[in-house]
Amino acid sequence: MNIGEAAKASGMSAKLIRYYESIGLISEAGRTVSGYRVYTRQEVNILRFVKRARTLGFSIERIRQLVGLWQNKQRASAEVKRVALEHVAELEAKITEMQAMADTLKELADACQGDHRPDCPILKDLEEPGNTLAPARG
Repeated sequence: MNIGEAAKASGMSAKLIRYYESIGLISEAGRTVSGYRVYTRQEVNILRFVKRARTLGFSIERIRQLVGLWQNKQRASAEVKRVALEHVAELEAKITEMQAMADTLKELADACQGDHRPDCPILKDLEEPGNTLAPARG
């Protein structure tokens, strides 16, 4: 199938497919005599795999690892599990950080009168972090 058909079948854009080829995440597709890319079913399956991994928030490097593990039928599932659990730990750390940001903003919004006066703890905190309710963040 051509790149448009592969894009439709995989759920990603042709531009993204070309990008993934350019960075070596997926191998370059075969070409017709006239130079058009041609994708096999297996290549489309890899595209779907990559799309699903991106949907789950895996980085390009981790996806590269996972594609290699997926294609290596001799691999140990423990390695796949390790990659997944490392990603889970990173996601949980980001969730904790984002929750702290949301809590800080809620506190600042609660402290803001939200009336006609110009005084605003939200802006004050952004101007001088650490001088209001919110702890300074790096």
